Amino acid sequence: MPSRRQFIQLTAGAALAAQGTHQAMAQSEKKRTIVDTQVHLWKAESPDWKWVPGRKPQLPEPFTIEKLVPLMDEAGVDRVVVVPPSWPGDRNDYALEAAKRYPNRFGVMGRIALEKPESAALLPKWKEQPGMLGIRLTFQREQVAMLQHADWIFPAAEKAGVPLMFFAPDNLPRFATIAEKHPGLALIIDHMGLTAEIAKEGRTKSAIDEVVKLAKYPNVSVKVSAAGTFSQEAYPFRDTAEHIKRCFDAYGPQRSYWGTDMTNSLAKATYRQRIEQFTKELSFLSEEDKDWVMGKAILKRLNWA
Repeated sequence: MPSRRQFIQLTAGAALAAQGTHQAMAQSEKKRTIVDTQVHLWKAESPDWKWVPGRKPQLPEPFTIEKLVPLMDEAGVDRVVVVPPSWPGDRNDYALEAAKRYPNRFGVMGRIALEKPESAALLPKWKEQPGMLGIRLTFQREQVAMLQHADWIFPAAEKAGVPLMFFAPDNLPRFATIAEKHPGLALIIDHMGLTAEIAKEGRTKSAIDEVVKLAKYPNVSVKVSAAGTFSQEAYPFRDTAEHIKRCFDAYGPQRSYWGTDMTNSLAKATYRQRIEQFTKELSFLSEEDKDWVMGKAILKRLNWA
């Protein structure tokens, strides 16, 4: 039996060890880099910044750089991939302004006019634009027609080393051939291939099936993003957990990326809650998995230093 002095020493040692463990865990959490893989930014409509006819913003008020930065600071988000929205058309100027003003916090997956022959000449120097990380393609609703103009971009982007994020719900099978034909092209599936309509129609499982099929191609990865948009429940969006897990199991931690697309479901959860859905609510993610999914993986995939 230890003496009183030994007991005090042992107790003090245990307390110090526990304190050290707690500090180490806190330090680990602090060191985790949080990168949101999709946020739209836009300013007010004006004569030189007009909406495309028939399109409208996701919110009644502009979602500006000045609004986003304090939200990032409050939630603990280190960086954001800015995806220019569709309603101002194929322009990247405001997103690039964010990257210019905050070069260590914002990067841009820009828009490009697929139907314009002159766009091909932009690819070789695309990433020379300060803050530009790659291109985001949208093939949804009326934009599905753009697929007929898209054949040129896949070899061009592969040659130029430009990653492509693509939103192509109900059109993912087309990308199997593209992934196989262009193994050096980084292809990133947006939002698990889902839309709010797919979720409401009960087609989520079959949509995820198509996402999982593409996992066999090493150059394909997935944004497990926008959970708030697809959930039919309140936070923490437990009905999305099985779909996130299926994508994660197929792609692994280094090819799965957290993101919010939060202007599509702004009222459903705080920015911090959207982080904690992954860091606290998804029991299948280890701490190391979270490091990759919450930031390390997308930084590596986009070569974003």
